[in-house]
Amino acid sequence: MKKYTLNEITFMQYIFLNFGMVVSIGFLSLPRVLAEQADTSGWIALIIVWLISSAASLIVIQVMKKYPDGTLLDLLTVYLGKWAGKVGAVLFALYFFYYGYTGLIYTILITKQYLLSQTPAYIIMLLLLIPTYVIVRNGPRILGRYVEVIMLLSLWIPFVYLIPLKDAHWLRLLPVLKEGWTPVFSAVPSTFYYHIGFSTTFILYPFLKNKQKASAGILISYLLTMLMYLFITVICFVYFSPNEMMEYNEPTINVLKTIEFKFIARIEVLFISFYLLIFSLSWIPTMYMSVFCTTWLIGKQDHRNHLRLLWLFIAVGTYFFMPTFFQSEQMNTLLGQIGFVVEYMVPAGLLLYVWLHDRLGWRKQL
Repeated sequence: MKKYTLNEITFMQYIFLNFGMVVSIGFLSLPRVLAEQADTSGWIALIIVWLISSAASLIVIQVMKKYPDGTLLDLLTVYLGKWAGKVGAVLFALYFFYYGYTGLIYTILITKQYLLSQTPAYIIMLLLLIPTYVIVRNGPRILGRYVEVIMLLSLWIPFVYLIPLKDAHWLRLLPVLKEGWTPVFSAVPSTFYYHIGFSTTFILYPFLKNKQKASAGILISYLLTMLMYLFITVICFVYFSPNEMMEYNEPTINVLKTIEFKFIARIEVLFISFYLLIFSLSWIPTMYMSVFCTTWLIGKQDHRNHLRLLWLFIAVGTYFFMPTFFQSEQMNTLLGQIGFVVEYMVPAGLLLYVWLHDRLGWRKQL
């Protein structure tokens, strides 16, 4: 029985959801992280991680094909029992909540630094949570439309980054491997954080209208991710000197400060104001998936009550405690470590178990 037909998302929306979640936050600081680990050879690590992430995402698709009309929580219930499904629901609810919360905190910190320095953090949080509630309460179909609109409205961004290339020094990329392969491989672990997000397939797969295209969709989304990351990383590498790159936490923003228009004094402010919409792709989908897991846990379909409780918890919590930039970076590091386990190790182990389960005829009759 198909339980999720009324909230189906299209193939294009599925691509944009995965792509938007992955690049939403990491886009700003990735060039600096790569430069710290591997200097201007860091772009090679992006290709390596892209290949690994693509393979891992295909494993997730293969797992979900074992129970195409349900989420991972339904699959765990079928293969491992009711309590395994409940434990999975709790763990994934916490993971998605933490993913979205780190994105929210980082967005608030960036907003306070560049846009609203005198505004209290809890006020900014409320301003972000109000439209979040309006979108999330309506389910995946509206969420997919929202992401689709954001992606189409963002098509101008790459063209803006072409302007600084007039002052670029392409020789900074040479030699390609200044210190061999060791720095490149050392940059790979820290790069995994910037590629987590395809675990959304665990929840969104049954909502996909044409599931035969799921593998193609995830590959396209990660190809777009790799191209976008390569694009902005190479621009920062050829514009900033290696030493200068280390001075900026968000070189993607600083490179915009060199652009001048007669009608705009600070184009980076315009960029950040618009980019808040892209930032939202890190917490709006994950907030929905978090409350989806909690409502599934108690056998309900209406997630709005849980969404209101989560909304209230975040808003009140921000009033009493707001992480600093340093704490936010630590949270992101922890998220990368947790995400590696959830999105790379768990799918591989689960696929092996499911394969053995079916191979040996242990699967329960549905």
